[in-house]
Amino acid sequence: MDDGILTTLKILIIGESGVGKSSLLLRFTDDMFDPELGATIVYDVTRRETFSKLSTWLNELETYCTRDELVKMLVGNKIDKEDREVDRNEGLKFARKHSMLFIEASAKTRDGVECAFEELVEKILQTPGLWESERKTRVHLSEQPTQPTSGGCYC
Repeated sequence: MDDGILTTLKILIIGESGVGKSSLLLRFTDDMFDPELGATIVYDVTRRETFSKLSTWLNELETYCTRDELVKMLVGNKIDKEDREVDRNEGLKFARKHSMLFIEASAKTRDGVECAFEELVEKILQTPGLWESERKTRVHLSEQPTQPTSGGCYC
């Protein structure tokens, strides 16, 4: 790969309010967790209603997306909490049904966060239609190796 070529990837993080989308991103980009971070417009494993509304979010994505090829990842957040309402197998089943990558994570404890973003980027790199331009430029993201996985990452 040509080390002089960089690109920007656009990642859309969608889900119900309060599930931890901003916290996941902040943990990945700055390795920080702010318990006071305001909710924004993933699902929360401790709130079944956020899981139940995933189909609505997928419909929104498919309605407004301008690309045919998408890499979708379902992230069950807040696995550090004990009052779980959504079992891991339910999330995995939903993800498989909708051809999505799947991982569970905790923005608070860091579990699965880096792995989720690494797996997402790896899948994007394996889908050339998402990043190749007409001139066939190459993408260079980092010097860190990633682990190719199927259906989930166990870091």
